[in-house]
Amino acid sequence: MYTITAILLFFLIAVFGTLLYFRSKKARLASLEEGICPLCDAQPTKFTDPNTNTTFFQKPIEENILRKHGCSGTMEVEFICKKCGLKEVHTVYGRGCGL
Repeated sequence: MYTITAILLFFLIAVFGTLLYFRSKKARLASLEEGICPLCDAQPTKFTDPNTNTTFFQKPIEENILRKHGCSGTMEVEFICKKCGLKEVHTVYGRGCGL
C-alpha cells in the first residue's frame, strides 16, 4: 500500500513539475517578445523628438532568426539582451511569411 502511494505521489510531482516548467518557459517567451529582459528587467525606453513630435522606442532585446521552417511552420529565434548578455533560443509559432 505504501509503495502504491509513493509511486502515485512521485507521478503527481513529475506531472506538476513538467507543467510548471512549460508555464515558466511560456512566460519568459512572452516577456522577451514584449522587449523586457526576464533576467535583469531591462525595459524598452521611449524617446520623443521635440522638433517633429516623433516617438522612438529603443528595445534592449535583439532578435535573430536562426531557422525558418516555411510560411506555416515554426521559427527558431535567438533573443539577446544588450544590457546583461542573456541569450535564449525559443521556437515561435504563427509569424507567417511576413508578406
